[in-house]
Amino acid sequence: MKIPNRLQPLVDDGLIDDVLQRLKSGKEADVYTVLCGGNIQCAKVYKEATQRSFKQAVQYQEGRKVRNSRNSRAMQKGSKFGRKQQEESWQTAEVDALFRLANAGVRVPQPYMCIDGVLLMELVTDGDGTVAPRLSDVVLSEENAVADFDTMIRNIVRMLCAGIVHGDLSEFNVLLDDNGPVIIDLPQAVDAAANNHAESMFERDVNNITAYYGQFAPQLLQTRYAKEIWKLFEDGKLTPETPLTGLFVEEVHDVDMDSLIDEIIAAEDEFYDRQRAAKERNDQYE
Repeated sequence: MKIPNRLQPLVDDGLIDDVLQRLKSGKEADVYTVLCGGNIQCAKVYKEATQRSFKQAVQYQEGRKVRNSRNSRAMQKGSKFGRKQQEESWQTAEVDALFRLANAGVRVPQPYMCIDGVLLMELVTDGDGTVAPRLSDVVLSEENAVADFDTMIRNIVRMLCAGIVHGDLSEFNVLLDDNGPVIIDLPQAVDAAANNHAESMFERDVNNITAYYGQFAPQLLQTRYAKEIWKLFEDGKLTPETPLTGLFVEEVHDVDMDSLIDEIIAAEDEFYDRQRAAKERNDQYE
């Protein structure tokens, strides 16, 4: 095939021997299979911000650290240089997350390098060497659905223990090889401790995965892993091997309405007292 412009420099530099085919065109990147040193790898070519349908929403960027203070200021101002740095930050976020998760035992493609907006990483295949399908393209038996769901939940726990929330997890960004599910597409991954939206994103991720597997094993739809796992994480009790039940009971507190009304009335009285005092001070100077 004709070599894409973004991959040509890597071919010229000998990092890629040949471009075999385009696997997909996604909302934030195009993905190709490439030949590198006799091995078939995956090349993810990130799209420019103007071409992406997935926007770099503020809630995803919150909590991301920028080591260089000059770059950080430029990104905040939105200058041309700042936008360039923001693009690089968006791309390296996935590389950083992949390395951290691979080291934490999470099933993700092994990353190799990221250069000029191109991420080279492992190509996930099935036993025949064919590109592994996405979960959205697979029909599972009830038994396999339950087993793979348990694997996914354990991988999600490992992710959270590594301080990462995927942020866009669903059946469309999980591959299925002969050893089970493999999590992909992490440029929007967020810091679980530093991002104020992490909890809601985590709950959405888990609920998406539960809904998918629940099509084949309806009993999974009754589980409440998202809230159970996050509560353990908040309490500092979550480890990669923490036993889970899938059960969670919301804490319910009785409201003392009389005391609440008394507090409201007291606050109103204090407000009007301050207003009267301010008026009296003004009257003294007139």
